[in-house]
Amino acid sequence: MGGVEHSPAIAQALAEVGPRLKRLRTRRGVTLAALAEATGISKSTLSRLESGQRRPSLELLLPIAQAHQVPLDELVGAPEVGDPRVRLTPRRVNGNVVLPLTRQPGPLQTFKMVIPVGRNTPEPCTHEGYEWLYVLSGHLRLILADRDLVLGPGEAAEFDTRLPHWFGSTGDGPVEVLSLFGRQGERIHVRAAPRSRRDQLQDGP
Repeated sequence: MGGVEHSPAIAQALAEVGPRLKRLRTRRGVTLAALAEATGISKSTLSRLESGQRRPSLELLLPIAQAHQVPLDELVGAPEVGDPRVRLTPRRVNGNVVLPLTRQPGPLQTFKMVIPVGRNTPEPCTHEGYEWLYVLSGHLRLILADRDLVLGPGEAAEFDTRLPHWFGSTGDGPVEVLSLFGRQGERIHVRAAPRSRRDQLQDGP
């Protein structure tokens, strides 16, 4: 999203992403070519990302984190706000374990959720907002209006929450999900969605 001004702490954290990505890759002995093949991101883009010539974005960092099998926050190194000894605490919401990742109030909020295997009975609901889901592990069942989808690790979906929707486990095991939610309907534009899944997963053109 262009035109956004970041605080000095966030700007510094963004500037450190490139060197952190390069250290992680070289420490693991992974070539740019191998990482490009694993993520679907071109070598030139990865190189510019590591050198700081390309701004880090969620759609670039998520597949890289998955390829390295590390948490997203290990790549970002998000700055602490307030007392660094204070940790964000998971809470239970509708049977899910929810960890808020956004430290300050704002139009977009980020959560990490663990959905238990027992949450597998669809109960569609509607409310204001726009949601973006990314599956970290397990298989997520997503019901969106008249569509019934199953998403696996590395797959994403975005939808207007004013449509009847529900998501939970397929019943085969728990699911770990990254959720970005805009209460006023802010959209998250994913430019690196796999072409073979884009039409199925995105709501509308």
